[in-house]
Amino acid sequence: MVDLDQILNAVRDGRLSVAEAKERLTSVGDLGYAQLDLARKERTGFPEVIFAEGKTSDQLLGIFRKLAETQEIVLATRVSAEQAEQLLRSFPQVTYDALARVAVWSRSPLVPTRPGYVAVVAAGTSDLPVAQEAVWTARCFGSEVRLIADVGVAGIHRLFQRLDEIRNAVAIVCAAGMEGALASVVAGLVDKPVIAVPTSVGYGASFGGLSALLTMLNSCANGVAVVNIDNGFGAGYLAGLIHRLTAPSC
Repeated sequence: MVDLDQILNAVRDGRLSVAEAKERLTSVGDLGYAQLDLARKERTGFPEVIFAEGKTSDQLLGIFRKLAETQEIVLATRVSAEQAEQLLRSFPQVTYDALARVAVWSRSPLVPTRPGYVAVVAAGTSDLPVAQEAVWTARCFGSEVRLIADVGVAGIHRLFQRLDEIRNAVAIVCAAGMEGALASVVAGLVDKPVIAVPTSVGYGASFGGLSALLTMLNSCANGVAVVNIDNGFGAGYLAGLIHRLTAPSC
């Protein structure tokens, strides 16, 4: 809750500018080109995340700097190498994963804060960029995340070799392109929620991930939720929420 008296007294005493007071009262960080939601964590349990694609390097840096003033953690997705280069000059403590195109800054180390883990299962090596985006997002929720890569249905024995590890997860993310069958196979073998992520990996008739999306939406296996094509962030976010709800923090 906003302490109105405290803010007004601070303005009166010169300890707070009018602009700063307005920001605290509205919970909006006004950068001109961006209106930042500074109260999102209080409403939803997780602070605002930056979608970097389409933003200039200067815009990303400005947003990142403002969020770092008020948040314990800042996560940016779809960060290009050029954007990351400028970001790291100002924030050398940022971790940048070029494969996932994710940049993360945190006031404290990203360590698991609750028992159990999230499994992120990638059908093929080509699905790893999307899978890694899900990995980083769930980690930002305080989850331990185990990446299980290249276990697609074309060599299904590889999946069975890791099945116990997958079954013991609190929630499971499945990233798959081509025909996207992996999510249905996994959901038919486990008693945990499966979050399916269609990827844009595949030849022409995969239609940039549409084929995998339709397969996952039409899954006859139960317990499958589907996010948008290449949306590793959305899948990791949902997995992190599920883990938070089912396991208290340590």
